[in-house]
Amino acid sequence: MTAKTLISYITWPLLLAACVVATAFGFETTHPILAFNSIYLCLILSLFFLERVMPFEPKWQQKDSQLFPDLAHTLLSKGVVQALVLFAGVFGLTSIITPLTGQGYGIWPRDWPLWAQVILGMVSAEFGLYWAHRLAHEFHPLWRFHAVHHSVTRLWIVNTGRFHFIDSLKSIVLGTGVLIALGAPLEVVLWLSAITAYIGVLTHCNVEMNFIWPLSYIFNTPELHRWHHSKVLREGNKNYSENIMIWDLLFRTHFIDTKRRPPSRIGITQQMPDKFHEQLVWPFKDLSLKFKPYPQKPQN
Repeated sequence: MTAKTLISYITWPLLLAACVVATAFGFETTHPILAFNSIYLCLILSLFFLERVMPFEPKWQQKDSQLFPDLAHTLLSKGVVQALVLFAGVFGLTSIITPLTGQGYGIWPRDWPLWAQVILGMVSAEFGLYWAHRLAHEFHPLWRFHAVHHSVTRLWIVNTGRFHFIDSLKSIVLGTGVLIALGAPLEVVLWLSAITAYIGVLTHCNVEMNFIWPLSYIFNTPELHRWHHSKVLREGNKNYSENIMIWDLLFRTHFIDTKRRPPSRIGITQQMPDKFHEQLVWPFKDLSLKFKPYPQKPQN
């Protein structure tokens, strides 16, 4: 095994573990949101370097004139996410309902260790995230918003957050909403948001990564998510989970083909406008227009 191959095996788990450990310390400070943003920035810079020294798909290094729209969607979606998490924790349901009960509300096991609550939170919220994502592919009106994300022709760290804000809002409501409904504390909501952000940028990065057998059946990895961006329906309409693959496995939408590489030609069959403001209004136009079906044969 060469040094480069070894690095490709340890990069994903090492980076994710480092982020989780750093987050555990950061959330103990008086500024957990600032700590998270700092850790997230360090992860992005690390992947930005790795994309240049060990890319998974060299052709994805070519410019696509979408840098500004990618960044604009990311900042808008990220802003919506953090604003709603802050609202839920400080001004929203968790601060309104908790005082009414004295000991919290719902059925959430608040006496469990925090690490166990975070794992439970990931499993619980993943159910909402899974269906938010699956409906965005299988229900046409929602697909139009999600198509903004799938219109990319290459995967790299900058288009990780390329989501229409309506698409982001829907995922937040169905994912974080599950935790709030069950009575999860703000700490668990913050942990879910952080882990989702870390895994999200890791799954979209254009870095050569290999995975030992169990990882892609437990976590959402780049290996799985590259298949999710395939134009082929039987490949692209799979792997809906954001963080852990439990619901994909249970609902039989987990997909991986170990006999060939994921397709490098990705995107959608429709024409997406190039400009950011046009992409924002595009999903609202011609809602009755049916999209062309994906091709059924694999494309490389």
